[in-house]
Amino acid sequence: MSDFNWHCPHCERAVTISNSRFSTDKHTLRIENAVGRRTLFSKFIVCPNPECQQFTLTVVLYQSQEAHNGELLRTVLNEWSLIPNSEAKTFPDYIPKVILEDYTEACLIKDLSPKASATLSRRCLQGILRDYWSVKPKRLVDEIEEIKVKVDPLVWDAIEAVRKLGNIGAHMEKDINQIIDVDPEEAGLLIELIETLLREWYVAREDRKSRMSLIVSAAASKKASPAS
Repeated sequence: MSDFNWHCPHCERAVTISNSRFSTDKHTLRIENAVGRRTLFSKFIVCPNPECQQFTLTVVLYQSQEAHNGELLRTVLNEWSLIPNSEAKTFPDYIPKVILEDYTEACLIKDLSPKASATLSRRCLQGILRDYWSVKPKRLVDEIEEIKVKVDPLVWDAIEAVRKLGNIGAHMEKDINQIIDVDPEEAGLLIELIETLLREWYVAREDRKSRMSLIVSAAASKKASPAS
């Protein structure tokens, strides 16, 4: 197999995977059973980034068929990401723990239960608004409106686009713990919005603090040093 480009879910780096960085195997169910021949295909990939070198493990279940040159893999019946077990991104621990827990769990169950995932994402969004912007506790729709004049217009457009999507917008006016009927794609867009807000607000704020601190430190050091 030739080299291929890959995005590591652990370090979030774009890397190139060579033959030495991945391993695959197959296990076929040949015992007579009620549904027919099945093959489980597993794949390990190890990140080549020296600062990461974490591995991923995915498995795919196929309907298969015996062939003269080996097992013929036909229909994909199911696919699982075992390590990591979701697409949740890694965020710094200066973000409140309860927000990260809701976000991580929303990612974990996105495909298994989109409705439950969307409920967690809405609760996560409300937690962000109350923590970062100190909005007054109200309905989620009112809390979102309260920050309209405070946020970057592009960020606001993203919030508006997602909250008006399908059934999501209709339920913003109700209790955040109410289960809403959404599909996996809608649940995924809510998660993407949460990730965007965490980066645009929490991460960007900390980066700005770091840059300003470096300037202050450099200026103080220059002031304290004897004139040449």
